[in-house]
Amino acid sequence: MSLTTEQLIADVADVLYIAPTEIDYELSLRDQGMDSVRLMDLVERWRTAGVDRIDFITLAEDSRLGHWIEVIEKLQAGEEVPS
Repeated sequence: MSLTTEQLIADVADVLYIAPTEIDYELSLRDQGMDSVRLMDLVERWRTAGVDRIDFITLAEDSRLGHWIEVIEKLQAGEEVPS
């Protein structure tokens, strides 16, 4: 099982209670309403979806959606993600 970019975006929008089209890919998600509880929810969702190596710290360090998409794609391709 893998996580599609569309599902990743839908999940982020879901925890922020906004439409996927309302997310700014380059603005910090913290500035768009993301907090640590919501972030942990996403980490658990994505681990369940098969992205076993995703972690809170990696996402919290750079909370732009565009960055998260890159990180998830690399993890799913088996690449290392610098921490």
